[in-house]
Amino acid sequence: MVTKAAKSGLKPGDITPAEVAAWMMQALDGAYVLHQSVAVSEIMQRFGDEFAWINENGSMAIKSSVLKAFDAMTGDDVVWERSGRLWRQRQYYDLPGRQQP
Repeated sequence: MVTKAAKSGLKPGDITPAEVAAWMMQALDGAYVLHQSVAVSEIMQRFGDEFAWINENGSMAIKSSVLKAFDAMTGDDVVWERSGRLWRQRQYYDLPGRQQP
């Protein structure tokens, strides 16, 4: 698969985890939620499998440095809803902390 980054002439290493995290933030700002499956698929398509992948068990993963940058950018404004496997904007009823049931 040729990524959008490769089509633009960028090589692996030209894109930083912070740039991928910024895309995640932009995607979340454009919608109420960002599902993990959509994030992984889009990251792989846009930036390549250096930042996201599907492992042998079929589980989706995003590189920890991307998630760390995303957490730093979004602060307490975004929560991870574990049951839905998605990020969303924090609501008044949410528990303290990033992870929600």
